[in-house]
Amino acid sequence: MKKFAFLFFAAAFMMIAGKDAMAQGKFGRDSAECIKYLSYYQEYYKQKNYDSAIPNWRKAYAICPPTAAQKMFTEGSTLLTRVISKTKDASERAAVVDTLLTLQDTRLKYYPTYKGASQAPTILNNKGTYILNYKSADQQYVYNEMNKIINEIGPKARPNILFNSMQSSINLYKDGKLSADEVIENYNRLTAVLEGVEPKTDAEAEEYKKVTSNIQSVFVESKVASCENIIKIFTPRYEANPNDLATVTSIVKLMSSADNCLDNDLYLKAVTSMHKLDPSYKSAYFLYKLNSARDNYSAAIQYLQDAINFDEADAQTKSDYYLEMAVYALKNGQKAKAYDAARKAESLADSNDGKAYMLMGDIWMATGCGGNEITARAKYWVAADFYMKAKAADPSLAEDAGRKAGSCSVYYPATADAFMYDLQNGQSYTASCGGMTATTTVRTR
Repeated sequence: MKKFAFLFFAAAFMMIAGKDAMAQGKFGRDSAECIKYLSYYQEYYKQKNYDSAIPNWRKAYAICPPTAAQKMFTEGSTLLTRVISKTKDASERAAVVDTLLTLQDTRLKYYPTYKGASQAPTILNNKGTYILNYKSADQQYVYNEMNKIINEIGPKARPNILFNSMQSSINLYKDGKLSADEVIENYNRLTAVLEGVEPKTDAEAEEYKKVTSNIQSVFVESKVASCENIIKIFTPRYEANPNDLATVTSIVKLMSSADNCLDNDLYLKAVTSMHKLDPSYKSAYFLYKLNSARDNYSAAIQYLQDAINFDEADAQTKSDYYLEMAVYALKNGQKAKAYDAARKAESLADSNDGKAYMLMGDIWMATGCGGNEITARAKYWVAADFYMKAKAADPSLAEDAGRKAGSCSVYYPATADAFMYDLQNGQSYTASCGGMTATTTVRTR
């Protein structure tokens, strides 16, 4: 009964397809044979009787033109992977692998779209995976083919394609078949491709995030991009076109990933150019860090202020930056600047109140105030006020702030001295010192 049903299906398929063949010629000159073997292998395929489907598929593939059916390529790929897994002879296996790869090229040529959408990403990614599964021993071939696929479909290339492009280039470099320059160029290309990826799901986003990290890791670990290599290769490129965003971005990324490669003129120039061409609060902040490390105080403060001025920086970020500015300015002896920055940090985010008050107390304590017994010592009243505010605002600072506040009382003016200037305990007093002003309360010893 099953045999009869199968023969009936085949006959019906041949009749219908035969009419279509006469109209379109899609089954070629020997259409009857083409249709027969297509129907035979597809029936076995549906029954998952792959061992019986394979010889019939081979006949169909040999007789039928590519236009006969797209399934001949998709289902044929599945069948050939089974053949490969069972083939022990190396030369026979290699021949089947070549046929499998040819199927992908032919499918793309004759069936470039499906339902109006390009099939290139799916087909080429499949081809790349087959190459990695069956021809990974030939690293030159892997490198060439992965890059062909990436050049064709860009950010639609699967993570395994992207990673193996990087890995094969490093392997070829170690074998003396690629230069350091070529490996670095490949890294830049892959980085640019990954930046263009638009994941459709959270899982896909995580997968591309992981491959980005893996590519960077193998690249850095390879030591191909030594700081010396990067400077040698990219200095003339930067000098030739310092306003090319792609070039300066590549330099910054490479030097950031290389060991001990941030303290050089090319890196500072590249980051400066990148900020100029594509300014952001993050790049401005980074320039602050670079210039502060080089003791370029004026430039560092300006870049940090630029970072704060960007609208996209939120209040918390601005507060954090002002707090950092206060510390840096105080370190460089700019106490008034430090005090102003600390006040702004406190006004922008409650989370920084304690730190800002503590810092303002330190600034007043560190400031030398001249004049009489009162004007010279009033700073201790102000400092004590800020320390007590810090103690109230941040429990983690309470012990240190309380200790500092207590130490201030040692330097309060004597009661008799205050009396000489018509001052008494509890009275309001405005202290001015070093360009800073604060209202405080008179306290004496």
